[in-house]
Amino acid sequence: MNKIIQTIEKWKPFFEKVSKNSYLSAIKNGFVSCMPVVIFSSIFLLIAYVPNIFGFYWSENTEAMIMTPYNFTMGFLAVGVVATTAKALTDNFNRDMPKTNQINIIAPMVASICGLLLLATDRLEGGISTGYLGSSGLLAAFIVAFVTVNVYRFCVKRNITIRLPEEVPPNISQAFKDIIPFGFAIIIFWVFDFAFRSAFEMNFAQGVITFFQPLFTAADGWIGLAIIYGAMAFFWFIGIHGPSIVEPAVSAIYYVNIAANVSGFQAGEHATKLLTPGLQYFVATLGRTGATFVVPFLFIFFAKSKANKAIGKAAVVPTSFGVNEPILFGGPLVLNPVFFIPFITAPIINVWLFKFFVDFLGMNSFLYVLPWTFPGPIGLILGTGFSPLSFVLAVVLPLVDALIYYPFFKSYDLQRYEEEQAEVNKEKIVESDEDAIVTLVSDTVISDEKNVLVLCAGGGTSGLLANALNKGAQEFNVNVKAAAAAWGAHQDMLADYDLIVLAPQVATNLPDLQKDCDRLGISCIATEGAEYIALTRDPKKSLEFVLNILKHKGGNTDDVVIA
Repeated sequence: MNKIIQTIEKWKPFFEKVSKNSYLSAIKNGFVSCMPVVIFSSIFLLIAYVPNIFGFYWSENTEAMIMTPYNFTMGFLAVGVVATTAKALTDNFNRDMPKTNQINIIAPMVASICGLLLLATDRLEGGISTGYLGSSGLLAAFIVAFVTVNVYRFCVKRNITIRLPEEVPPNISQAFKDIIPFGFAIIIFWVFDFAFRSAFEMNFAQGVITFFQPLFTAADGWIGLAIIYGAMAFFWFIGIHGPSIVEPAVSAIYYVNIAANVSGFQAGEHATKLLTPGLQYFVATLGRTGATFVVPFLFIFFAKSKANKAIGKAAVVPTSFGVNEPILFGGPLVLNPVFFIPFITAPIINVWLFKFFVDFLGMNSFLYVLPWTFPGPIGLILGTGFSPLSFVLAVVLPLVDALIYYPFFKSYDLQRYEEEQAEVNKEKIVESDEDAIVTLVSDTVISDEKNVLVLCAGGGTSGLLANALNKGAQEFNVNVKAAAAAWGAHQDMLADYDLIVLAPQVATNLPDLQKDCDRLGISCIATEGAEYIALTRDPKKSLEFVLNILKHKGGNTDDVVIA
């Protein structure tokens, strides 16, 4: 097994390169920015249709009133996503362009919205159709965003612009500078729209959905589901944030399927589309990637190793709410050959069980998009609209996962226990490092406030370290404040911070972050798994970690140790 892991690791640089691809990251970051829209709108679906399960139905007028916020948020999701994706891609391109010749971030966002309206709407008497401006238009939105930003990059890099005298105010000059790329982009979409409608008698957004429909169907199959969620776990196992690679490829399918499930449910039909955000959050990655919801409980109740038992206690609460880094890196599970098979297998078995319940037992698939921080079994029940069989599946999944993980866990625990017993019999020699220079920290170590931003993939893991830092700063009266955010939603926040810390799951983004931080003159650092988890558990150590980075930046090589 060790040889297999070593062979897999040789491919790690390639997979890391894929995960940092400008277009994939733009899709992911674009969605991150629009997630409040998706989650907020789902609240109104819950209010409108969950009462139906208990025999209560709103009047037609009341239902229409409740659904108004949903229709004007999710109903225009593609409009938001095309703009945020264009912004994310522009940010990616600007990193490698001269500071004096950057793409204006707002301009491609506006142009991409106009382009989507051209390609995703049909002209009606007195207005336009909006059927493909919601989740059904997401694939078209990605394409429009990519084309628009590339047109802008082509023009900006080659200085294809309208030049005005230096006396003209910069804001006026910028408007004229953006006219040519805007015009090029709109003309390209206009000509393409005319040709596409003439050839296929439908708009482009509808055509894309029609073209990819077989792929959507295949993705909902046994093999398709196994590939998608097996790959997500596989990438995480070798230390790469799996969703960064897999999610961009399926994110559009997620929301097309959710819309189809909602429409079918409203019409009294069986909601059968499987590939949805809920399937990822609350089934395949129950307890997050690797289906680790049950693992901390195994560590707590069945471990003989004191270290494993302690890790389980520390990890059980965050993992129950979808933050499983404490068990991933504290166990560790990732890059641990003992856990390779269950880490890949459990998510696949989970989605197959879900498919069996939907296809053969008649349970509804997911109808609502809930925050991924919901405890998995609760998210499963709520997300499927309190389907009676979901209560059964919410019990079956953890039991099956426990059976899958248990023999591998026992093997690993025995190994750790034997190591601990051997260690007890050894004489421990503790040497003090007399050469270390110690600085006692007080409120005089840093005179002005220092702000730290911790980034992870979804904002949950980063919150663990930010909370530890704030607790340590308050306890030791140090002028440091920390905040947490998700990678992709951080770009416009950087200038407000003195130090950016990357959690292990997004550590491969350090080269891109370094470029951004160098422009702003701020510090950044990436952390490793075990190191990060140790810092989240110890406010004092986390504070020392941050203060040393900030102090060494100023040329002081003394180590900071809090008394």
